[in-house]
Amino acid sequence: MERILLTLASAVLMHFGTGLHPVWWLTWLAPLPVLLLARGAGRFTAFAAGTLVWLASQAQMWPYFTRTLEMPPALAAAFIVGPALCYGLGVLLFRTLYVRGRPLLAALAVPAVWVTAEYVMNLAGPHGAWWSLAYTQADLLPVLQTASVTGIWGITFLLLFVPASIAVLRLRAALVSGVLVALTLGHGFVRLASPPDVSGRKVALIATDNSEDLVRRYGEAIDAAVARGAEIVVLPEKVFKTTDLPFTRPGAEVIAGIATETNSAVSYPSGAHYDKHHMIPGVERKFRPGTSLAFVDDNRLGLIICKDLDFPGLVREYGNAGVAALLAPAWDFGEDAWLHSRMAVVRGVENGLSVARAAREGWLTVSDSRGRIAAERHSDGTGMTTVMATLPREGSATVYTALGDWAAWASVGLLLVALGALARKKSEQAVVVSVDRRLSPVA
Repeated sequence: MERILLTLASAVLMHFGTGLHPVWWLTWLAPLPVLLLARGAGRFTAFAAGTLVWLASQAQMWPYFTRTLEMPPALAAAFIVGPALCYGLGVLLFRTLYVRGRPLLAALAVPAVWVTAEYVMNLAGPHGAWWSLAYTQADLLPVLQTASVTGIWGITFLLLFVPASIAVLRLRAALVSGVLVALTLGHGFVRLASPPDVSGRKVALIATDNSEDLVRRYGEAIDAAVARGAEIVVLPEKVFKTTDLPFTRPGAEVIAGIATETNSAVSYPSGAHYDKHHMIPGVERKFRPGTSLAFVDDNRLGLIICKDLDFPGLVREYGNAGVAALLAPAWDFGEDAWLHSRMAVVRGVENGLSVARAAREGWLTVSDSRGRIAAERHSDGTGMTTVMATLPREGSATVYTALGDWAAWASVGLLLVALGALARKKSEQAVVVSVDRRLSPVA
């Protein structure tokens, strides 16, 4: 009964600590009950409990995958079952190292397994880093600053290492965990002490969920925003079906989302043109993907579209190009509006960029290089929604922009160390058994 309750507790905590609307502090607690269970359980029980925790907690994603994203049921099942097996293997590795007297390595192995899995899915899957646990902490700004050094991989690592270090109940693990938390918070508060840069151009984000008479209504809203001092205006993704739009305004750049053979962001009057790189499988199969970056305002601002912000490597290219902010037409699915807006915020923190993202059926959000929200409102089902803020003139260089996914590769290396320790232990045991047999008296 105790094992059932511990598995259930982890599943419930993981259910509310992940998904489209996570409660950030529950994410830190979610792995603890099942890891406590694993310390005294058999191998199969530990693996099964870990797998069931993920399966039960992520069943909430089934309607989103199959209905909203239109995934085939078999593929949706794979996106839930595959990570569940990885989570179960992480719990099993923790249990095995713990019972063999390697508690610190056991605690480190849990995040190493999961970060490695996240990174592989980021590189090989069609959804980039959409799956990361790190986004659950997007509103916890001191922790979020870790992304500027490690990318999301360091946040995910910390999320799992802290409860794993508690579960082993060893002083050394607790000290290592405490030092990492202290460094994380110290770095975060120091970085947040820097005031927002509001010396740049004023941006307006405009969106409506209504699809009637869009050219006229958006034109009027653009005029109103420019009259209020907007120098840059960003409209949502796939609003128009032609590039022949009357949106040129003296002294202002207007970025419109246009769907033709490509899913594009076009700037008026400069003519900058960005084609979306990563399409939603199935939903956007008709569009031809783009391959290049696009800039406005003397290359200080970059153009990007919605799902492309799910891919850390692509946004890092803009960081290396030295842009101060990204202008992002977007179109969400309503229920995923918070999560998708915060993924864009995290990309900005990783690379020291502001992000101005105008989403239909979602949030119109302007965030700075620290992830602070400068302006935000939800799009309206009938009328026009407008938010305004000031963008910085310069970006702020980050360790992550310079070094990339070093933390993910460090986790891969740590996982190999953990697996090597298991192999070495088995080899030593085999040698001992062989020696015992040779020395034992012959009957």
